[in-house]
Amino acid sequence: MALQQLKQNGISPEDYLAGELVSDIKHEYIDGEVYAMTVTSINHNRIIGNLYAGLRAQLVNMPCEVFTSDIKVKAQNNFFYPDLIVDCERKKGDQHFTETPLIVFEVLSKTTRKLDQTLKRLAYQSLPSLQDYVLIEQDFVDVEVCRRSNHWQPEHYYLGDQVYLAALDLFLPVHEIYAKVDNDDMSSFLQSALA
Repeated sequence: MALQQLKQNGISPEDYLAGELVSDIKHEYIDGEVYAMTVTSINHNRIIGNLYAGLRAQLVNMPCEVFTSDIKVKAQNNFFYPDLIVDCERKKGDQHFTETPLIVFEVLSKTTRKLDQTLKRLAYQSLPSLQDYVLIEQDFVDVEVCRRSNHWQPEHYYLGDQVYLAALDLFLPVHEIYAKVDNDDMSSFLQSALA
């Protein structure tokens, strides 16, 4: 989701969290500034839905849970709404954010790519619980996984590959992540599968 800065400078984290409980739209909190989030595309939602379904099915008998973008992640002095998270350490307490994601997924767009690849990446990677940070392109097929165990070096997965999530020791086929996504890579993949 793209962000639009509001005219609220220097707001406290407590005021931000209280405001989110009554707001009709989501906002991210970055270093004391509040940014309104904009709407997402159909392809973005397809990717998130595919990931959620695939992960939820595989986590049924595990203590881990998968959450969509309605749950915030507190990272350093920021609150973000990642597209999807897996959390295995949820404790009683605040029901609107977590500080213990195991995996964070962000679907990239032209308006969010820079923020997701820079500020958010560094903030998420500062969390002791985070093991995998996954960036997914929506306009073409490319899944980038950065793992703590690999010093956050990126690994890329494409059609025909299976994304390995080391933190959960499970695989997700790339074509299932992109099921029904409308982009040139998927169109070519489906045509070659039918040939």
